Amino acid sequence: MATRSSDTPSKPVPAERPAGRTRASAKGEQTRARLIAAARTLLAGDGSIPFTTRNVAAAGGVTHGMCHYHFQDRTDLILAVVEDIRPEWITPLEEAVGSPGPFAERAERVIGLLSRPEGADLSRLHSALHWFALNDDRVRASLAGEYRRWRACFVTLYQVLAEERRNGLDARTLGEAAAAAVDGLAAIQSLDEEVDAEAVVRAVVLGLASTGTGR
Repeated sequence: MATRSSDTPSKPVPAERPAGRTRASAKGEQTRARLIAAARTLLAGDGSIPFTTRNVAAAGGVTHGMCHYHFQDRTDLILAVVEDIRPEWITPLEEAVGSPGPFAERAERVIGLLSRPEGADLSRLHSALHWFALNDDRVRASLAGEYRRWRACFVTLYQVLAEERRNGLDARTLGEAAAAAVDGLAAIQSLDEEVDAEAVVRAVVLGLASTGTGR
């Protein structure tokens, strides 16, 4: 059996990550997640408990100092919540629009998705975030960015239709109109559960598609 010569360079052995650092990092992520969850709970609450870093820390079961270790102030917490809820309302729409298929198939996926009632907690969260956006420029900028991303989904949907028709359809105008209408529907549904969401969404999405050039 041949042996390796003593002057043959050996392959470097990757340095092992200190176990303590890995555990500390995981614990830090868990603490951060608990604080975000607590922030969501307070924001979606009835307002009886003021939204402060101290109250979020108490709800999350951590010290006030640890809360400030992860988040400088309550605005940082709110921004984290804005990012945290993205998979619950924007990502599914992006997937529905971005998955392969002609306009008709993508539109049906969008209609099906938007016809589902928004959860009460998510609805209250959006209301709270809008209120903070009126009083905090950082929250306003963050939330505005999320809504731009949400509206872009509708523009992309009608861009698919424009490519199919090749008739100069104004995808941006139609997309923005659909987004505004659907956003208004969500507000109406929060007050009147008898609204036929699927019929309204279908009328908006397909009705705009039948307007020709959209100009």
